[in-house]
Amino acid sequence: MAYDAIETPFEKTDWIVGGAATYVAYAASNFIKPINQVSIVGYDFAQEELDQLKERGVNLEGVEMKKDKKSFFWRGRYHLDMNTRDTLVTDLNAFLDFNPVIPDSYQGSEFVMLGNITPALQISVVKQLKTRPKLIAMDTMNFWMDNALDDLKQLLTMVDVLTVNDSEARQLSGESSLVKAARAIMKMGPRFLIIKKGEHGALLFHEDKVFVAPALPLEDVFDPTGAGDTFAGGFIGWLAHTRDISFENMKTAVIVGSAMASFCVEKFGPTRLKEITRPDIDARIRQFVDLVNFDIQLV
Repeated sequence: MAYDAIETPFEKTDWIVGGAATYVAYAASNFIKPINQVSIVGYDFAQEELDQLKERGVNLEGVEMKKDKKSFFWRGRYHLDMNTRDTLVTDLNAFLDFNPVIPDSYQGSEFVMLGNITPALQISVVKQLKTRPKLIAMDTMNFWMDNALDDLKQLLTMVDVLTVNDSEARQLSGESSLVKAARAIMKMGPRFLIIKKGEHGALLFHEDKVFVAPALPLEDVFDPTGAGDTFAGGFIGWLAHTRDISFENMKTAVIVGSAMASFCVEKFGPTRLKEITRPDIDARIRQFVDLVNFDIQLV
């Protein structure tokens, strides 16, 4: 839970709510309630934003407020292709003191999404869970592969699903082929692996099975910030809603996550996620299905 300043080739904003937990919560709340949020904010985090999350069924008991520090702040500038960006400012602020504590009321949560933070903190969260959840998913990034690889490898033995992008999958595995990379990563612990390829869709791996999810061709990508976290929220939200972690249902969850991410990029920050309704989401999912639904006759 943070604030961002975002500059794209088309427009910019100097102050908008962001953070992985925010995006995950807004996406997942379309499918499951309550969302048991664990995060940290500073004194500057607007009460209006907290109230909006509560209205969406987000439980904030696990969100700590530091009254003497500001919230995490990130400023970035996207290039014309919208796939690359420059980080201009990163102020950790309250996040420096983040030591996640799982409230007693959160115990028994069946589906857990570990946002992209230091692996040591992710491990701490898992160890605090008194009952092993039905599914633990996690996100990570190349920074932790460079600076906390031992902790990351330990964490991988504790989770069910890992989500990374294609370059991160290659770095973690040491393999150039994504199929070989997936096989190597799954041997490290996670039973399922999702490799995100941005505007080129996503790949889901499990044992010897592979599912390729398309990306919806969009005329305008306004702001890609939070798209990966929105994907994760849609994915875990669908699984929690259906309570089905079979490979077949996980394929649907990947499509749901992709649909949610396609909404996210249409406006700055989580603005679009605050606007959409379930009928909007259902219509967008049908668009994804239509992308790959065809009949063929071989003669």
